[in-house]
Amino acid sequence: MSHTLCPDSSLRPDLWVCHLGRVPYLNAVRAQERIRAARQTGELADTLLLLEHPPVYTLGRRAGAGELPLGEDFYRDRGIEVLDSDRGGRITYHGPGQLVGYPIMAIGDVGHFVRTMEAAIVGALADEGIAAHARPQDGPGYTGVWVGERKIASIGVHIQRGVSTHGFAVNVTTDLEPFKWVIACGLPGVSMTSLACELARRGAPDDTGPSRQLQCFRRRMAEHFCRVHGRRQRLVSERRLGIDRLLAHPPSAEPAPRRAPGAAGVAAGEATL
Repeated sequence: MSHTLCPDSSLRPDLWVCHLGRVPYLNAVRAQERIRAARQTGELADTLLLLEHPPVYTLGRRAGAGELPLGEDFYRDRGIEVLDSDRGGRITYHGPGQLVGYPIMAIGDVGHFVRTMEAAIVGALADEGIAAHARPQDGPGYTGVWVGERKIASIGVHIQRGVSTHGFAVNVTTDLEPFKWVIACGLPGVSMTSLACELARRGAPDDTGPSRQLQCFRRRMAEHFCRVHGRRQRLVSERRLGIDRLLAHPPSAEPAPRRAPGAAGVAAGEATL
C-alpha cells in the first residue's frame, strides 16, 4: 500500500502509533531519520513515536551562548548528556517520567502543525483535570503548553522535504531540578512544572504510582493527537517501522562536532520551529 504525501487530502488514513519505552536520544534520532526517509518515499504512513529518554539536554537551532551556565562538565558529572539537535527552539531537558512524542508526518503549514500539537496536549491534560493553554500571542519563544505561568510541555520540530521530525515533551512525573541548572527554553526565570506537581497542587491524590501515571497519560496523549488530526489510531511495532535494530544498539557513528551557539543554518527545503 502506498502512502503518498498528501497533507491537504480529504482522505484521512490511519495514524501509526508506536510505544517504545525508554530510548537513548541519539538512537531515537536515527529511528526518526529512518522513518522520515520511508515516509518521503511513501513506504510508511504518518507515524507517532511515544517514548522516554535517559537524562539529556538538547540544544535546538536557536540555542544561544549562556544557556548552559554551569559548564558541560557539571551536567555530565551528574549523568546528563549534552547534545545538539536540528529541531527548532532552544535548550530543553529530557529525562525519565517525561512523555516525548515524535510525529513523523507529511505536513503543509508548520505553524498550524505546532498549534495542533499544542491543542492535543491541552486536551490530554484536561482529561487529567488540569486546565492548560498555549501562548501563540506571546511569540515563538513561548511555543508549548502552560499551566498559568508555569510551562508543562515543550515543542520543537524540524521539517525536511515536507516531513516532520522531533515534536513535543510533556512533563508527567519528571524530576524538574535539571531544568533549574540551565536557561530552560531560553527563558530566564521560567518556572517548569509537571502533571504530578499540578495534581499535588490541587490536592488530588495519586494512587497509581509514577510508572502507571505515565502509562495512562501516554494513552491519553495518543488518543488526543489522533483526534486533533482526524485520524484513526493504529498501533504498530518498531519492527514494522524497520527501526528495531536501530533501537537495540548504540548509534554506530559519533554525534557531529558541537556547533557554536546559534551557528546552525537551515538547508533548502527545510524548516524549523
